[in-house]
Amino acid sequence: MTVDEGRRITITAIAQEAGVSVPTVSRVLNGRNDVAPQTRERVEELLRRHGYRRRATRPRAGASLIDLIFNDLDSPWAVEIIRGVEDVAHASGVGTVVSAIHRRSTSTRQWLQNLRTRATDGVILVASDLAPPVHAELRRLNVPMVLVDPAGVPNIDIPTIGATNWAGGLRATEHLLSLGHRRIGFIAGPPRLLCSRARLDGYRAALDAAGIPLRDDLIVPGDFYHESGYSGGAALLDLDEPPTAIFASSDQMAFGAYEAVRRRGLRVPDDVSVVGFDDLPEARWASPPLTTVRQPLAEMGLLAARTVLRLAQGEPLDTPRVELSTDLVVRDSSAPFPGR
Repeated sequence: MTVDEGRRITITAIAQEAGVSVPTVSRVLNGRNDVAPQTRERVEELLRRHGYRRRATRPRAGASLIDLIFNDLDSPWAVEIIRGVEDVAHASGVGTVVSAIHRRSTSTRQWLQNLRTRATDGVILVASDLAPPVHAELRRLNVPMVLVDPAGVPNIDIPTIGATNWAGGLRATEHLLSLGHRRIGFIAGPPRLLCSRARLDGYRAALDAAGIPLRDDLIVPGDFYHESGYSGGAALLDLDEPPTAIFASSDQMAFGAYEAVRRRGLRVPDDVSVVGFDDLPEARWASPPLTTVRQPLAEMGLLAARTVLRLAQGEPLDTPRVELSTDLVVRDSSAPFPGR
């Protein structure tokens, strides 16, 4: 890097040359100890080389920050991810800014504008498409980023945190097959999300391994929310040959399927078994308690926060791709096929 005579080097330029975030350079300047030694040495060497002198301006008020971005916040699973992020942020003395962009370009522009003014330590995006303009702006600002349950295939240089969705879909379907069910309905999640497609693929794989032909009429669309679970469950139960079991690819849709079963004068699990996916806190208190695939949502948020803080401190990652295990939690909503 060359600096024109008479111009002063900026923290942003130092951060770009060092390959770290602006808050990391600020930590070095402030003598904080939460910076990796190698990173500290690299930044300090650049500061000396360019003769950096601090401007006589008022320092930024407030603590370090993590930005946590959702498309929407009207889902209980979002609360679980926030809980995991907050546990790490609180222990690290870092604040958390939670935003919902509602998939609108105006909301995204407003968030980016706010981001430029508060020098965030890093960004965690949940179930989002990282649009090229957003990616480019975050790279320009040297802001570390981590994706949780990315919507599409992420760039290879962006760390991701997910769960074993395919294995979870397989295990849930195998559980119903082991109970003697052969007509198993499936309420899918949004097809744009990788996790939705993986759960559906796990369902298909289990049926194929059992030698059961796939029936397209037993697969209905959903969006992870209660209403689509109800409408999907109703569509399945209204078939000429309705399923004896329903696998909903989210707990909220499973609760919607419960309602569809009840409104037809049927009972869970006596007439129809139901299995969900997530293991939200209310799953154990449902009536009957819901059999579901546990997705470690709080742990995913916790690991995402740890990862983004490591990146902000210039520390290398062991691996850019992490998938946490899912587990089947058997409760009272699944039972042997009637008459088995």
